[in-house]
Formats: sequence, structure tokens, C-alpha cells
Amino acid sequence: MAKQSTNLLWCVARLGRDLNWWVKKTSDAVNWDIDGLSILDPKQVTYVLDLLDPLREYGLLQDIVESAFIPFQIQETMRDKSVRLIRVNESFFESDAILFALPDVVDEEKGPYAEFVDHITQLRVKFLNDNINFEQKLTVDELEDHVREIQNQTYIEGRGLHVFQEITDILEFVPEGYELSGDEDSVSDEADEGENIDVGDGFDIETDEKIEEDDTMRWDDESSADEEQDEE
Repeated sequence: MAKQSTNLLWCVARLGRDLNWWVKKTSDAVNWDIDGLSILDPKQVTYVLDLLDPLREYGLLQDIVESAFIPFQIQETMRDKSVRLIRVNESFFESDAILFALPDVVDEEKGPYAEFVDHITQLRVKFLNDNINFEQKLTVDELEDHVREIQNQTYIEGRGLHVFQEITDILEFVPEGYELSGDEDSVSDEADEGENIDVGDGFDIETDEKIEEDDTMRWDDESSADEEQDEE
């Protein structure tokens, strides 16, 4: 894990309009820029691990995955329904703990998360070439161009790019006009059932629940100054 990450002991995350979690405060404000900083919730962690599983036979390196994310658990649910997360020493692959996963993006271009993205992109291309009979072999550049196009559209629409979208855009990619046969690219049915995951302190996540905004909730369009006042 990057040395810059060692000072990150806790963070505060809020649930956005898109039902994704976004970081609004960290214990290390010097090294960590919270502008657009997203974090995987426990259900998303499970979903991503399911998507990664078929890549094991193509050379998936567990150490790269573990180093790319910092594990957190809920320490406290706050009155605005944001959560204070505390860093823990747990393995995403071996622990039964309910974990949030913060991508280590202190160094966006050469850091652990950037290495992870490159790694899974290459493995996804290998997987697709092995399971689809292309006229010409799929290349890493083609997958990267596809993902970049989606990301650019996200920015044009004024939406933040969440880490879950970035990862699933890679791990669920199939070129237009092709499809995978059988269940080679499927994940567990449980990932789509919208069931509750109790993430602590009586705070449940329901991915299929519509959350209505009220005066007690903080959303994306509120000023950072107002958000920080709630934590002091």
C-alpha cells in the first residue's frame, strides 16, 4: 500500500442521490483530495469480488487487489445519515467482516489503484479473447477507449465518476455485437436481489430502495462548508 496512505485512519462518507457513497472528510486532509472521492459500500465490494473471481485463472494477483483499496468499517452513524468509518486491518478476500473499500488514489497515475485498473483491464481482455470467437483479437486499447468514452459522457452530464462504475465498466465489458455463452460472465444471483446488508449501528443499505430527500440529509449540491460544520 502506498506510504501516503498510512496516515489515513478514518473518513466520513455520505450517501448521494445516486445511492452511492462519497467521502466528505478524512483524517489526512494533506494527502487526500476529497473532491469526487468515492468509496465502495459492502454490497459493492461483494459484487466486485464476484466479478473478479473468473479472472483468477487468467492471472489475477490478489496482492494487487488488496493494495488498491483501504478497508474501513462503520464506527458511527451520524445524525445526517452520513457514517464515520474507521480503518481496519482486514483482507477483502479472507475476512468475513462487512467492509467498505476506499481506492488508494493518492497517486492517481502510478498508485496502487491505477495498477489495479491496468491489471483487471488486461485480464478482462484475456478472458474475452478466450471466451468469444472474435474475427480479430480484442486489444487493451479497445477496452480502454470504450471505458474512456463512458467516463467522458459521465463528466459531460455533470455527474461524478464513482469507483464502482469505473470498475464494473471494465469487468462487465463485452464488445457490441457479441455476447458470452453460458454462465461464464455471471455473478451470484444474490448480487441482484437488492437484499439488505446490515453495515452496523442499525444502518441498513438497500440498493433497490428509493431514498427521499429531507431537511436532515446532505446531498451532492450542498456546500462543503456546511458539511464540515456538522462534523465539528
